[in-house]
Amino acid sequence: MAGGIGSRFWPMSTQKFPKQFQDILGTGRTMIQQTYDRISKVIPKEQIFVITNKEYVHVSHQQLPEIPEENIVGEPLMKNTAACNLYMANKIAEINPDATMIVLPADHLILKEDTFLEKVELAFEVASKNDYLVTLGITPTRPDTGYGYIQFVEKKGSEYFKVKTFTEKPILEIAQSFLESGDFLWNAGIFVWNVKSIHHAFNLYLPEMMQHFMACEYNSEKENSCIETIYPKVQKISIDNGILEKAKNVYVIPSDLGWSDLGTWTSVYENTEKDKDGNAVKLKHLLSYNSKGNIIRLKNNNKAVIIDGLENYIVVDTDKALLICPRDNDQLIKDYVLDLKSFKKGEKFM
Repeated sequence: MAGGIGSRFWPMSTQKFPKQFQDILGTGRTMIQQTYDRISKVIPKEQIFVITNKEYVHVSHQQLPEIPEENIVGEPLMKNTAACNLYMANKIAEINPDATMIVLPADHLILKEDTFLEKVELAFEVASKNDYLVTLGITPTRPDTGYGYIQFVEKKGSEYFKVKTFTEKPILEIAQSFLESGDFLWNAGIFVWNVKSIHHAFNLYLPEMMQHFMACEYNSEKENSCIETIYPKVQKISIDNGILEKAKNVYVIPSDLGWSDLGTWTSVYENTEKDKDGNAVKLKHLLSYNSKGNIIRLKNNNKAVIIDGLENYIVVDTDKALLICPRDNDQLIKDYVLDLKSFKKGEKFM
């Protein structure tokens, strides 16, 4: 899944060039390329599909030339994750009606790739043999409102557990209570299920959406025009709200993956090398005085930067925008972007 605009990661991530197509941590590979590198170790490239906004089909082809051109699909409208999951399940089921598929966000960081591949193999085994909707769960490290939370029923001796409750992106106070309780995991947005199982779930919980998508002939010349016709009619809802919160057959595999969705500047700070003062800075020309705990990103790394008396701040400078805000405010950046859209030329914006 590569259709998001990453608004919490502004101003580096923009609607025209969102974070999944950028090399956020300076590794030499973009986020979508790293996701491909990871999963291509267990799935042949001919069986890997990308679903994105039609605006990003071209850049997806550019960054992933290994994937067959017909496997990169553009949605005509942003309809959240339920629609794109059903769309891809239908395309895959048309090729193999008994297929078990994995759903991966294109913009996540996974440091422990060997562990990830082991958990994926386990998830495939569980989902292929049972009518289960399987997700990977991560032990939370902070009360983040940008993640879904999973409460599960522990069973000794098992590697996977039945989900008790599933809550998508709670408010801060609820996220804090989840963290304090100790029996919640983050939903990593990584799902494994058989196409028959996910079709059954859509029939139960989103039957109208299922009916819309049944109208199309997948992997044919008629597919694109049909998708263009039905998408305006399709409900905009996440797979979490539409299916996972309601389904009784959701199972979770606790997974220590060194995982982050790199959705906020705090998560980038936590996963970036720091200097002796705890500043996450990758610049050629930096003078730092009495400053610590900052993250600084510039599009032009040849620009000289001086910071003095700055503590726990985010500073991001691009061609078109400059962001300066405390790191503990990074959950509000999405709100800043919404305010900026209503900002008129000539007005003061503070």
